[in-house]
Amino acid sequence: MKLQTLSLIASILATFCLGGNAVAAGKEKIDLGKREYLNKCAVCHGQSGKGDGGVIDVLKVAPTDLTTLSKKNGGVFPFERMYMVIDGRQMVKGHGDRDMPIWGSDYSREKIQAGEYYFDVPYDMEMYTRMRILSLIDYLNRIQVK
Repeated sequence: MKLQTLSLIASILATFCLGGNAVAAGKEKIDLGKREYLNKCAVCHGQSGKGDGGVIDVLKVAPTDLTTLSKKNGGVFPFERMYMVIDGRQMVKGHGDRDMPIWGSDYSREKIQAGEYYFDVPYDMEMYTRMRILSLIDYLNRIQVK
């Protein structure tokens, strides 16, 4: 699938999921991708994404500057690679095993917890997980240096 198509899908999902909630609550829009990034990635990669997170002094491998992913890839954001890194299909030495660093198994645990909570209500945890990953990738794409 092309990057533009996947970006469009992520935007539609984010708009669909956020639009009604923001209007109903009377609050401004929530940036799911930014929230996901700040909760899961900023501790190592920093709030700005430049690899200057709070735990940098204890890491064996310096975190990547996530704002230069496109620049290092010939000006094209590496969407597919980012998806595979985040969902654990592609190994990253600094992230450890396929469960990703500190938080990689969160999505799996949430799936189990949701199954216990929503045992009598149909839900699609895979779609929820994909939306979170796509929102995070969309945010990473938006913080790329020009």
